[in-house]
Amino acid sequence: MPVTHHELSCDILVAGGGPAGVPCALAAARTGAKVILCQDRPVLGGNASSEVRMHIVGANGTGKFDRGEELVTEARESGIIEEIRLDNAVQNPQRSASVFDLILYDKCRTEPNLELMLNTTVVGCELHDSKIVAAFAERPSTEDRFKISASIFIDCTGDGRLGAEAGAAFMEGREGREEFNEPLANEKPDSQRLGSTILLQARKHDKPMPFFAPSWVRPFSKDDLKLRLYSNPGEEAPTHEYGYWWAEWGGTLDTIKDNEEIRDELLSIALGIWDHIKNGEGAERFQADLWALDWIGFLPGKRESRRFIGQHILTEHDLLSSREFKDAIAYGGWSLDLHPPEGVDAPDTEPCIQHPVPRLYDIPLRSCIARDVENLMFAGRNISATHIAFSSTRVMATCAAVGQGVGTAAAVAVAEGQPASKLAENRQAIETIQTQLSKDDAFLIGHDVIASTDPGRSARITASSEQPEGPASNVLTPQSRSVHGSFGVENGRTLTGTHRWMSEPQAGFPAWLRFEWPTGISLNRIQLSFDTGLHRHLTLSHHDGYSSSMQWGTPQEETVRDYDIEILIGGDWTRTVEVRGNYQRLNRHDLDPSLLIEALQIRIHSTNGLDHARIAAVQME
Repeated sequence: MPVTHHELSCDILVAGGGPAGVPCALAAARTGAKVILCQDRPVLGGNASSEVRMHIVGANGTGKFDRGEELVTEARESGIIEEIRLDNAVQNPQRSASVFDLILYDKCRTEPNLELMLNTTVVGCELHDSKIVAAFAERPSTEDRFKISASIFIDCTGDGRLGAEAGAAFMEGREGREEFNEPLANEKPDSQRLGSTILLQARKHDKPMPFFAPSWVRPFSKDDLKLRLYSNPGEEAPTHEYGYWWAEWGGTLDTIKDNEEIRDELLSIALGIWDHIKNGEGAERFQADLWALDWIGFLPGKRESRRFIGQHILTEHDLLSSREFKDAIAYGGWSLDLHPPEGVDAPDTEPCIQHPVPRLYDIPLRSCIARDVENLMFAGRNISATHIAFSSTRVMATCAAVGQGVGTAAAVAVAEGQPASKLAENRQAIETIQTQLSKDDAFLIGHDVIASTDPGRSARITASSEQPEGPASNVLTPQSRSVHGSFGVENGRTLTGTHRWMSEPQAGFPAWLRFEWPTGISLNRIQLSFDTGLHRHLTLSHHDGYSSSMQWGTPQEETVRDYDIEILIGGDWTRTVEVRGNYQRLNRHDLDPSLLIEALQIRIHSTNGLDHARIAAVQME
């Protein structure tokens, strides 16, 4: 037989390397678990990869509902997805889709506890009672088949292939209004869902460029596209270099079983729209003579398929009321974003109706744990949510935040010998998970960033200068971002203020922040969280207009660039850390625990553009 069989083992198997799976695998590995990540495509990133090229958007919203406001509402996700976005903004100024693939690949390849298996699809499970013993995966390109044993299995496949193979209960389609008492739900349930999209890109040349449409493309009239191409739906005006998210179709079909038919029709639709722009009646209005098609996707960007039934099903009410969950491991804030299942076949219906979510909301761990398979978890668009709630949680930055939360929770479960199915009811385990997420700069609503045992709490804190709204003591406030605005976190679960030290611009650089202890202390590590403009949008986009609203191709201007960490021992200051060219939000530095430190000073020499220094949080252990 040409197929070679292999047996592998790990602590945690993550199936699916999209926007949820990559942060999930990285978080689990960084928290100490041995992780295998199986991805069925040759690249990572899912709908954000070079194969699809959709935007990574999330809680900060966009278009008609944008909740960001500097020093008031900073809703952009932090943690691993922020690390990835910042790398992408600096290392990929040319906005290359393939370079983004490379950034994700490098993250996974260089993570010591993570084994990445590309082109490898999970196709089956072996169960004992209600527990997965092993998953089976195939890699046709090398004629290999794998049996992978693990303690915990996490489905980040989007379509829920791993969970479905394990027999986990799931939902499809749209629930009726009465089932969960959701006003935005259809009166009666049906099997319809959000459709899929194939995107395209074009490039401007210095001479007229013809387009010869294949015989099978769909013809479009102006009336067919009156609410799409001839309007301004969503977050971006129609343009030639990138489009079109609203070229949607297939929501009336089975988006898994009918995906080949959906791809073929979406190609017909996307090229038909381009043909209308280039050759249709009134094409002169588009001024597209010099534009030529440069890329078109062949993998549909799928919005919806299976949604698992977990220990809690998120509903419209949970999101709109910002219901507090004690087992929260992530947050969201995108609008309830409902699309007609018919897509472009419904020309008289808006391509999306976005119902704003008033405040940021919790996503509980229980919505990421199967109710009927003991060691199955999930992250991404397949979490336990109604169709209405899913329309918000499905966006990729939210999926990434959930992925980090689930990966961290799984690693804690492995380390403590806890079954995944019992995690959410174990208060101590939840505290451990939430504390680790806070250490990793993942924002949790109402959760204290600074641990009660943090040595910084016993220090006298001073600074070279400080603004009235940004005193030095702010680096120890419970939050490391401002979310007190009217579109941020509801009253009673947040504190007003900037939640960062800000030096006086007139004082210039260097600026310093100092911690002093009455007696010498031992420190293992110091962790700094800098300001990276979390009120702004930041995502790889091939849309020039949308990209112009970001600080892309450069570090974020607020972020500290060059700094030293100095320690005082026996009356003498010694520089123990020197950093130049920083652009990341989260920076960790190990210290020598054998030293008795009398004082510690962070000396900032420059930022990436701002005229004063900002530090959002300082954590020590």
